[in-house]
Amino acid sequence: MRNRKEGAQRRAFGAPNEKQRQFFEAKSRFVAYGGARGGGKSWAVRKKASLLAVRYPGIRMLLLRRSMPELRENHILPLMTELHGIATYRETDKAFGFANGSRLRFGYCDSERDVLQYQGQEFDVIFMDEATQFSYFQFSTLKACLRGANHFPKRMYLTCNPGGVGHEWVKRLFVRREYLPGENPADYTFIPARVYDNRALLDCDPGYVSMLENLPGDLKRAWLEGDWEIFAGQYFTEFREDVHVAEPFAIPAHWRRYVALDYGLDMLAGYWIALDERGRAWVYREAYESGLIVSQAARKIREMSGGERIDAYLAPPDLWNRRQDTGKSAAELFGEQGVFLQKAENDRVQGWYGLKEWLRPYRGEEGMTARLKIFSGCRNLIRCLPALQHDPHNPNDCAGEPHELTHGPDALRYFAGARPAPAAGPHAKRAELPPALRTEEKMEGEWLTW
Repeated sequence: MRNRKEGAQRRAFGAPNEKQRQFFEAKSRFVAYGGARGGGKSWAVRKKASLLAVRYPGIRMLLLRRSMPELRENHILPLMTELHGIATYRETDKAFGFANGSRLRFGYCDSERDVLQYQGQEFDVIFMDEATQFSYFQFSTLKACLRGANHFPKRMYLTCNPGGVGHEWVKRLFVRREYLPGENPADYTFIPARVYDNRALLDCDPGYVSMLENLPGDLKRAWLEGDWEIFAGQYFTEFREDVHVAEPFAIPAHWRRYVALDYGLDMLAGYWIALDERGRAWVYREAYESGLIVSQAARKIREMSGGERIDAYLAPPDLWNRRQDTGKSAAELFGEQGVFLQKAENDRVQGWYGLKEWLRPYRGEEGMTARLKIFSGCRNLIRCLPALQHDPHNPNDCAGEPHELTHGPDALRYFAGARPAPAAGPHAKRAELPPALRTEEKMEGEWLTW
C-alpha cells in the first residue's frame, strides 16, 4: 500500500523545468511567476499546491481565478487525474481534501465585489492564477486573509502575463520593484519565464511556439517576449519610456506654459506643460493628491505654479456645474483662489486620438523621439498612461476601470484637445517636424507649425 501511494505521488508531481524549480524554491511572502505565454504557469501552480499539501499536514490553501469555468478546465479537472489516490475532490465544497488534513479550496472573483466573500477567512497559502486579471483592491483584500496561528508558511503565489486590469500593480511590485510605505521589497520575488523555458511544450506542440513567433509586433512583444511595456488591449501602444520620458531641465522663460487638470474628491491630477518653439510639449510638473476639497485643490495648483506665467488652465466642463452646497461652480471656487480655468473640449474619443498623435514616435536627428515628453518626476502619469486599456464596449475609447488609472491621462487629454500654441520667441529657430506630423493652422494671427 505504501509503495502504491509513493508511486502515485511521483506520477502526480513530475519534474519541473529550471524556472518552475525557482518558483517552487522561492520563499518570499509574495512570489510571481510568468511574463510570457506558454511558460508552464498552470502546471507550476498545481504542483506547488500539491507539494505543500503533502509537506504540511493540515495546511489551508485557496486557488483563485476570475471564473469557475477557467478553474475547472485549468486546475480542477487536471488535478482529479494528478491527485488520484492522493486526495479527494468534493464538488459541494469546491475543494480537494487530503488524508493528512490538508485542504485546497477553489474560488473565483469575477466581479470586484466577489472578493468580499473571503473577508474574515484565513488561509496559509493563496494562489492567484492570472493575477493581472485581478484588481489591486482584490489583491489587497486577499492579502489580509493570509494569516493563521500556526507554523505553516504564509505565502501568496501569483502567475501573470502582461495585460488586464491588474497589469499596473503587478508590474509595479514585481517588475519595476517600486514600493509604497509599509511594503517590504524583500517580500516580493519575480521569476520571469517564456515559452522557451517550457521544454515539454516545445517538444509536444511546436506549432504553438511558431504561432507566438509570427504574431504582429505588439502582440509578439507581450505574448512571446513577456514585455511589460506593452500588452494585448493596451490603448497607448505608442508609449515607450525610452522615447517619452526625459530627465528634468530648466524650462526657458519664453516657452508657453499650460496647466491641464482633472479634479474630483477622489483625485486631483494636474500637469504643467511647456511648449517649445518647435511645437513639442514637455510635461514638467505633476500634482497628484486625493481627498482635497475644491478650495484646497485650487490653492495647491496656485502654489505649485509658483508665480509662473501660465497661458491657460485647462479643465473639464463639469467643473462649471453649480454645486448644491455653495451655489457656486468649482470653476468659480478655483477663480477665487486666482486660478482662472478655461473650459476644455470633452470629446473622449477625439481627445484620445489627439493624444495618440502627440505620443506617436518618429525618427529625429538624434534617434527616436516624439512631440510629447514627460519629465521623470511625473511618476503617476508615467505609470498610468501606458496601463490604460481599450473600453471593451467601445474600442475607440479608453476603459474607465481601474478608475485610479484614468485621472492623469484624462488631464493630458484636455491638453491634447485644446490645440495649444507653441512658443515663438524673437530668436527662436523654427525647426520643421516630419511631414506626417506637420500641418499649417492660422490661430490668433500666428502661423503655427504643429
